[in-house]
Amino acid sequence: MRKPETLSGDEHLIPFRDVIGFANDHAGFPLRLPVLDLLARHSGRIIDVGAQSEEPVDFPDITRRAVQAILDKQTDRVILLCGTGAGACIAANKVRGIRAAVAHDTYVARQAVVHDDVNVLCIGAWITGPQIALDIIRHFLAAQFSDEEHFRRRVAKLAMLEQGG
Repeated sequence: MRKPETLSGDEHLIPFRDVIGFANDHAGFPLRLPVLDLLARHSGRIIDVGAQSEEPVDFPDITRRAVQAILDKQTDRVILLCGTGAGACIAANKVRGIRAAVAHDTYVARQAVVHDDVNVLCIGAWITGPQIALDIIRHFLAAQFSDEEHFRRRVAKLAMLEQGG
């Protein structure tokens, strides 16, 4: 049995997940191995649909394959790496049921989940160094959506926007 990891300073437990989704494009490739190593410590299986080299690929294709794991209910969280995080985030948010955010710090990674029930984290490998990226992912994985009614109400309104309302 693996010993659960806690975040330093605030004692939030990083829960072990059966499955975590992951993808990177060519720009995110330099962070690929350290991120996969971290994810392997916090999950039984990684659905990895990322680029295997720095050969250029189109991030919308990679993103669509990655978020499909959420739509198929194989996982509740996906990590995406691209150059800035913005392109992957835009692509992910075009898919109904996906709430993606770019985070280049731990505060945003946590708050995006707690307040907005974000299920896809996008990180820019050109912007964020490896150690910070790993800390951002730890905070994303440790965070849980708030039970407070006003956050739940707002996320429900996001779902209504997806329906065209």
